[in-house]
Amino acid sequence: MAIKLYGLPVSNNTLRAMAALNEKGLEYEFCPVDLPSGAHKKPEFLALNPFGQIPVLQDGDVTLFESRAITRYVATKYKESNTDIIPACSAQFELWVQIESSQFNPPIFQIFFESLIKPMMGMKTDAENIEKNAEKLSNVLDIYEAHLSKNKYLAGDEFTLADLNHLPELYLISKTAKGDLVTSRPHVKAWWEEISARPGWKKTSAVIPV
Repeated sequence: MAIKLYGLPVSNNTLRAMAALNEKGLEYEFCPVDLPSGAHKKPEFLALNPFGQIPVLQDGDVTLFESRAITRYVATKYKESNTDIIPACSAQFELWVQIESSQFNPPIFQIFFESLIKPMMGMKTDAENIEKNAEKLSNVLDIYEAHLSKNKYLAGDEFTLADLNHLPELYLISKTAKGDLVTSRPHVKAWWEEISARPGWKKTSAVIPV
């Protein structure tokens, strides 16, 4: 049974799952979910994810949701495909996987949601919310800058899932007026340029409609 990924290419979480599949060089069927029409709340989709959210991955008998669970599953099951991106027993790897989710993602999501997604949905952008979260993200990226001044990648010398999980948000913020939060920090910028040049991400970013 072929791998199927349900989602939308403008969704950061869908892109995270897609990036893992492409990094591993896997063939899969992409199944768009029409969120504006409420397709994610219909019984057939709720049978895949009872929370009614994207993305969802189907791989044979496995049905999985939550983007970071999907990327970890893909990287683990298909460990031998292309580069192994889960290091054995790495404290730094586990730490930065968590930092992405708890510290990096919340403010950066608010910035690109206000800047890119709301206008697509015909909603008014909240400039105050952008500025508030830009300040939060700036503080977070100062910590990244210090860390990356001593490390090529987040977990050390090798590209890992910790780096991959950052790719969608880094790409999306680059399409907003706050992209300089990344490019103004030389080590963060160099890291972003390095990880975004990977063939798997190039294939992923080619389908993003922004």
